[in-house]
Amino acid sequence: MITREKKAEAISKLARSKSDVGSPEVQVSILTERIKEVTEHVKQNKHDFMAKRGLMQMVGQRKKLLKYLERTDFDLYKRTIAELGLRK
Repeated sequence: MITREKKAEAISKLARSKSDVGSPEVQVSILTERIKEVTEHVKQNKHDFMAKRGLMQMVGQRKKLLKYLERTDFDLYKRTIAELGLRK
């Protein structure tokens, strides 16, 4: 589970305004933090298939959000990818 501090840090990286918590780039940032934590859990617990399934769902959701960003605002997409250290 992502801590409140990590979530606030992820939001502050890409937030458009002080109260922005729902824009696509912020959602991608939060999902990336959650994916990192669940990945570490799955590495330690190889037989936790529900965690693996949840991880795959989060990766799929992040992929959809990034695809939306790429389609609607390419410059913001590139900035988000660079800021989070993701690869296409």
